[in-house]
Amino acid sequence: MKLIRYGNPGKEQPGIIIDDKMYGLPGFEGDYDTNFFGSDEGMVKLQAYLATHQDNLEELAAGTRLGPPVANPSKIVCIGLNYADHARETNAPIPAEPILFFKSTTALIGPNDDVIIPRNSKKTDWEVELAFVISKKASYVDEADALKHVAGYCLHNDYSEREFQIERGGQWVKGKSCDTFAPVGPFLATQDEIKDLTNLRMWLTVNGKTMQDGNTSTMIFDVPFLVHYISQFMTLLPGDIVTTGTPPGVGLGMKPEPVYLKPGDVVELGIDGLGSSKQKLQAWQPPSPLKGSK
Repeated sequence: MKLIRYGNPGKEQPGIIIDDKMYGLPGFEGDYDTNFFGSDEGMVKLQAYLATHQDNLEELAAGTRLGPPVANPSKIVCIGLNYADHARETNAPIPAEPILFFKSTTALIGPNDDVIIPRNSKKTDWEVELAFVISKKASYVDEADALKHVAGYCLHNDYSEREFQIERGGQWVKGKSCDTFAPVGPFLATQDEIKDLTNLRMWLTVNGKTMQDGNTSTMIFDVPFLVHYISQFMTLLPGDIVTTGTPPGVGLGMKPEPVYLKPGDVVELGIDGLGSSKQKLQAWQPPSPLKGSK
C-alpha cells in the first residue's frame, strides 16, 4: 500500500494511493502515527476499512497538499556518509561503523512544501535519501529480524546548512535541523511495494539540472543492519523515521567550487518506487508582528 496524509499543515488526514490516484478515507478513525504503526491492528483496521469502503473512497483533487506520510514521529535518525561514492566526493574516509545524528522533528514538512533558507545561511545544500519508518518498538534487534520492525519506505530530502554543520563546532545536528529541512513523502510505501531495496535509482535536480543520479547499490550499511545497529544504542519507536544517507552530487562536493541554494531555486527529487517531490527555496523572513502590538 501507499499511505498519504493530506490537508493543511497540522490538520492532515490519512489517505491512500490506489492505481496512482489519491483518496481520502471518510469515516476512518485515527492517523498514521505511533499507535497505528505500533499495533498490528492499525494495518488490519485499514485493510478492513478498504475492503468495505472500496466504492466509497473520496478521490482527492489534483494539487491537494500532501503532508508528511507519518504523524508526529518521536525522532528522525540520520545516517551520515553511508554511500561510498559520496564519502569519496567529500574527501571523507569510508565509515567503519554507521555515523548517527538527528534531525529535529520541527524540521519535518510535506514533500512539496517550500523550504526556508535559514537566517544567516550561505551554504544550504540538498541530499536525496531513502528513509524507512519503524513499525514496532526496536531495542537490541537481531539483524535477521530487523525488517519485522519496518513499516515501509519514503523519499526524503535531507537539507543541510554546511557552515552550521561543519564550521560551527560540535555535532552535525545544527546544520540539519533548521525548520523545513526534512520534506518527506509523497507517500509511505509498505515493504511489499519495493521489490529490491539494493537497486533503486535516486535522482535530484536543481532548476532542472541533474545534480544527483545514484543508486542504493552503493549504500555501505543496508536497512536491516541499520535497524540492528541503531537499536543497540537507543529504542526506536513506531513511527520513527530513519534516513539512510545520500549518493554523490551534493553541492558541497561540486568542483571546482561548492554550489549552494539561493531563494527562488527549485529542487526536484525521486527514488524508484517512492515517487517524487518538489521544493521551492524561500528566504527566511522575520515573523509578522501580532496585530495590535507596538
